Amino acid sequence: MASGADFSGRVDEAWLARQREEIIDPELPIVDPHHHLWSRDGNDYLFPELLADLSSGHKIRATVFEECGSMYRADGPVDLRSLGETEFVTGVAAMSASGGFGPTRACASMVGNVNLLLGSRVEPILEAHRAASGGRFHAIRFSTAWDADERVHQTVPSPGMLADTRLRDGFQYLSRFNLAFDAWVYHPQLNEVAALAARFPQTPIVLNHFGSPILGGPNAGRTAEVFAEWRAGMTALARHENVHVKLGALPVRRSASARQAGAPPLSSEEIAAAWRPFFDLCVEQFGARRCMFESNFPVQKRWCSYAVFWNACKRLAARASAGEKSALFSTTAARVYRVPIEIA
Repeated sequence: MASGADFSGRVDEAWLARQREEIIDPELPIVDPHHHLWSRDGNDYLFPELLADLSSGHKIRATVFEECGSMYRADGPVDLRSLGETEFVTGVAAMSASGGFGPTRACASMVGNVNLLLGSRVEPILEAHRAASGGRFHAIRFSTAWDADERVHQTVPSPGMLADTRLRDGFQYLSRFNLAFDAWVYHPQLNEVAALAARFPQTPIVLNHFGSPILGGPNAGRTAEVFAEWRAGMTALARHENVHVKLGALPVRRSASARQAGAPPLSSEEIAAAWRPFFDLCVEQFGARRCMFESNFPVQKRWCSYAVFWNACKRLAARASAGEKSALFSTTAARVYRVPIEIA
């Protein structure tokens, strides 16, 4: 990735300002289906920071909050502590819905977190989240990203959790509550998502981050091989009509000399060029109706601004039809996450 920020989540606004671009197609409606809100080690990305990015010049109609372990309750039953995040986001959504903070409806829908390993015990917990959300709780994410190499970030302590009978016992309740499931795995685990999709064909599954191909660490220097592995996994996964893909959060690697020279933030041209093969394959296999661009802010903000990010997406979709653009930028996300049509 580009220099200028570190993996603690710190953002250098002055550095980001070095890369300014004219907004491409500013009237194209966008629903951003993946951003976070948090306060971590003095690094805040809360409603004011989000509002500043939403005013970048792109036409962001609505956003979807993605769970990130933020504002959990400090006490009470452990299984209910994630309700704190839902309550927090509901407050932000209510502020935005007042209309007093601009035309965008922030957190119009939300992806929360519930421990699916609880099996049948998840039912009242899911109901509690729905009740606390003011009707905005439409999906959960239970991340299972795992790799055998210790250089790769792990979200769970062991592999194969999507096949765990306890998780599947809990997963079956999602369709009863009309909830989607966000899956975060690495590309060697795509077969696990396919197996889950086959077992629960009525539940929409949203694959995060292009399926997270592992391009660095143990795979440094194996770009072509990793792409081939990823392509095979994604092609097989696309056969399951209930699976959708979020397009975002892929690393863009610069040369060591560029980093040492104090390179500016990523440009939209750089991002689009790096992501092009992955984007083309996803649209080819899944179709635009099952794909959606995601900002993944503020994580992506370590390397480019919000304005630059959406410009990159518009460059990627430049050859798409009007209907395909609508799906990629708004209607797929609005449908899957049930964003009210008058907002989206």
